[in-house]
Amino acid sequence: MENEIKNEQEKKEWYVVNTISGHEYNVKEKLENRITSMNLQDRIFRVIVPEQKEIEYKDGVKKEKIKKMFPGYVLVEMIMTDEAWFIVRNTQGVTGFIGSSGKGAKPFPLLPQEVDKILNSMGMSRIDISKDLKEGTKVKLISGPFKDMVGKIDSIDQKEQKLNILVDLFGQETTIEAEISQVEKL
Repeated sequence: MENEIKNEQEKKEWYVVNTISGHEYNVKEKLENRITSMNLQDRIFRVIVPEQKEIEYKDGVKKEKIKKMFPGYVLVEMIMTDEAWFIVRNTQGVTGFIGSSGKGAKPFPLLPQEVDKILNSMGMSRIDISKDLKEGTKVKLISGPFKDMVGKIDSIDQKEQKLNILVDLFGQETTIEAEISQVEKL
C-alpha cells in the first residue's frame, strides 16, 4: 500500500486547463471548492492563474498592475487519475485540457522546465518546500553544473528558496547550494 502511494505521488505533474476567457479566477475558486468538498486534496494540489506585475506610466503617474500571463488558462498540479481528470474537466467554466487529442484521451503534462519558467516569474516554485521537502530527502539536480547528480538535503532556506545538498563528489561527501527550481524530489 505504501509503495502504491509513493508511486502515485511521483506522478504529481502540472497540466494546462483551458477556461472561458475572463473566468480564470471563477474556475480556480470553483475547482478549489470541488477539491475540498469531494476530498481530493491527495489528487489535486494547486490551482494557479499565472499572472505577473506590470508597471504602467499614465500621465506621468506610475501604476502597478497585475496582468494574466495566459488569458483563458489555469495551471493545475495534480495526479492524473480518472477521478481527478473527470472532476477538473467537468468544473463549470473549464473547456478542456491543453495537450489532449480529445476523444477521451488524457492530456500530456507540462515539462518541468516549462513549469519552472512560469512559476519562477511569479516568485513561486514547482516544489512546495513546506510539504514536499525536508532534511534527509533525496533529490536529483536537474540543471546547473551538478546536473544529474543525486544527493540528500542537508538544510533548507525557505526565505531564499535555496537548499544545501550533500552529494558524493569524487568519493567525498560535499555540500553544494542549489535553488529549488534546480532539483526534483526522488
